Amino acid sequence: MDKHTKELVAVGAAVAANCQPCLQLLVEAAREGGACEEDIMVAIAVGSKVRNGAASKMDGFVAGMFKEIKDCASKVESPCGCGCG
Repeated sequence: MDKHTKELVAVGAAVAANCQPCLQLLVEAAREGGACEEDIMVAIAVGSKVRNGAASKMDGFVAGMFKEIKDCASKVESPCGCGCG
């Protein structure tokens, strides 16, 4: 696999992993490596679809295992107010 393609794969992986610092560095590296903005945006979109699909599948899996999870989750308070618990 050529370096250009590896950089775009890394961009998508950073999005899928929810790693903002990685994404910033990898987008810059992709630009410096000659990736056009359209290719970078496609890589970001693919990573986003992977992340969202995985999260949706996990939510369904957890709901199937523990039907009461929604009731418990609504009772969890976040110290910073973001809802992360």
